[in-house]
Amino acid sequence: MELDFQTTFPDLSSYEEVYTHLMEKTFRDLGLTCEPVVSVSLVDNQFIHQMNRDYRHIDRPTDVISFAFLDGIKNREKILKNPGQLCSLGDIYISVDKAKEQAVEYGHSLERELEFLFIHGLLHLIGYDHMTSEDEKIMFDLQDQILGKRSS
Repeated sequence: MELDFQTTFPDLSSYEEVYTHLMEKTFRDLGLTCEPVVSVSLVDNQFIHQMNRDYRHIDRPTDVISFAFLDGIKNREKILKNPGQLCSLGDIYISVDKAKEQAVEYGHSLERELEFLFIHGLLHLIGYDHMTSEDEKIMFDLQDQILGKRSS
């Protein structure tokens, strides 16, 4: 497993280890056997606002944006059928500013919010989505499973 981790927040540099562990747990829990390569960047609202505007045409900051190199349900099947193969999944950008706001709003820790946003982005890279209520339930149940459904 390879995690390319970048942050402009020195106090959050330990998240490289946290995210690597969460990526390993996600792949183990989902029975995925490829060797994933994922890039994750912790950014500010200004940076993610510009990305959201430029790539999604939504003119406001958001909490997490994922750019999947593979797309759709076939991704999971492709990953499952290539045990041990290197698979570049994509890029995840997480707004630390939004994570701080949402941690307060939802009444839990910044740590929990940053972990949730990483898992959410990672599941998008793997091929999960929440466009329908059925898909949303599947994705959010997986997020709870991976994170251990804690409230702190």
